[in-house]
Amino acid sequence: MYLVKSPLLLKWYYPSLIWNKSRSAKAIYLTFDDGPIPVVTEFVLNTLKTFGCKATFFCIGDNINKHAEIFEQVKNDGHAIGNHTYNHLKGWKTDDNTYIQNFQTCQELTNTNLFRPPYGRIKKSQIKKLKKINPELNIIMWDVLSGDFDLQLSPEKCYENVIRNTRNGSVIVFHDSLKAFDRLKFVLPAALKFLTAQGYEFHTL
Repeated sequence: MYLVKSPLLLKWYYPSLIWNKSRSAKAIYLTFDDGPIPVVTEFVLNTLKTFGCKATFFCIGDNINKHAEIFEQVKNDGHAIGNHTYNHLKGWKTDDNTYIQNFQTCQELTNTNLFRPPYGRIKKSQIKKLKKINPELNIIMWDVLSGDFDLQLSPEKCYENVIRNTRNGSVIVFHDSLKAFDRLKFVLPAALKFLTAQGYEFHTL
């Protein structure tokens, strides 16, 4: 089970994490998790270029090593890079030392102050240790989850999730993964067309 809109209770429990940006500006923040991989990440890059949009890619270290040329393309296209651990670890089920080491292995490749915990699941003890390693680290969550990873979700419902819940300052989660691609290839261009027409600007984190 997952919630399309992040609940206030979670934001209260994890106040040091970033769930959204300023609500005063008509700007939104597209993010893509789990790449880079062939075909899907390249589709995302081409679609973003078509609409003149910039985004933030939270990359898995193992995928960076496997697909270095696509990772370079993401950077060369002017998008921001975030750390998503080296092996997509679930913080709740991983001991702190293993989790931090996995983060650091990915950090050697990403060299960024942006981090998103896979599945959005991280212990407070892990947050504390990450902040000790890098006090400038921004741990990014979201306030709109597209649901593109959900194999039971129709592309149309995925699109609806995005356009109904996006507002000023929203951090929106998509996935440049094979699992998400059937929905992503429909929803991304459709959502960008709609949101652009609504006057939103697309910023990196």
